[in-house]
Amino acid sequence: MSYQDGWAAINLDMPPRVPRTEYSVTNHWEVVRAVTGVDVTLDSPPDLKAKAALALEHAWNFDFRWSIWVHRAEFRDKFTDMGHADYAAGGVDRRDTVFCPYTDPEQVLSFDFEREFGRRPHAELVRVTEERYRANCATNPDAVNMTGIYITLISGFTYLFGWDMQLLAAGTDPERFGQLANRYCDWMEQYFQAMADADVPVIMIHDDFVWNEGAIYHPDWYRKYAFPNYKRLFAPIIESGKKLIFTADGNYTAFIDDIAACGVHGFVLEPCTDMAYLAARYGKTHSFVGNADCRVLLSGSRAQIRAEVERCMAIGKQCPGFIMAVGNHIPANTPVDNVLYYNEVYEELSRR
Repeated sequence: MSYQDGWAAINLDMPPRVPRTEYSVTNHWEVVRAVTGVDVTLDSPPDLKAKAALALEHAWNFDFRWSIWVHRAEFRDKFTDMGHADYAAGGVDRRDTVFCPYTDPEQVLSFDFEREFGRRPHAELVRVTEERYRANCATNPDAVNMTGIYITLISGFTYLFGWDMQLLAAGTDPERFGQLANRYCDWMEQYFQAMADADVPVIMIHDDFVWNEGAIYHPDWYRKYAFPNYKRLFAPIIESGKKLIFTADGNYTAFIDDIAACGVHGFVLEPCTDMAYLAARYGKTHSFVGNADCRVLLSGSRAQIRAEVERCMAIGKQCPGFIMAVGNHIPANTPVDNVLYYNEVYEELSRR
């Protein structure tokens, strides 16, 4: 069963098949229709969409369901909106509104998170964390569920300040930018403590702290300001006995060892990050999720799709905590036949 295999992987108790998860494919309505037989489209009512998406999860035997709840809404009206390109089916996520409430790097460097946002009652944060987790379990109890935090540090800065003002502030005064990171993590600590105290067995921590090319900031800056803050924020969750999984987009190969040293139990990674390196170093001690490349599904041949699944399986199949996924999502413009063939190859190769 899915839950048993997913839980076994997270606990490094090698299941007989490689577990799997996917992202975005449950909103690829052509794929959902083809797999489940449910007559669902972009214009279907929300309850039918939810039913059809869940039917796909069951048909494809999802073992692990990525989820967070602490997101941009915590910033109320202080966030920067950089707009959003077409991604979802029908471009329903396109957003052309672009604004930034900050006009000078000094506004960023002197930002006072406590004054602007205050703190939410601890009991309230614990309650919401548990409610979100229970809601996820109620939706699909046959998979490992979780909840967690999206805006850990750099992702928080990106939502608050946008890229332009964030980078300008960092370049203006790297040391003050580091102190800004310290203050932000002081404020964020309330959410991590709530996760530690909540009755939730798995916590997802997300931070897009790199780009596809690798580091945004000098490695020394990360090691002085980012990773020490990660370690102190993660500590109460780890000490509570929960499993802590870390997600970052882009290429964080150069920092895999740093993230491991922060105490995480598992990694979620995109294809830019070197899964072979991660498996060689941590494949027996950590779980990891990934990392087939959606670009191969988007435009590759059947032979290339098979080769991509074989690459992932060759790396991960000998590791007890490996969970298969297309690491950078399966968006709605991916050819249906390619998605179905990818799943066919996964199922063929998933047995150990």
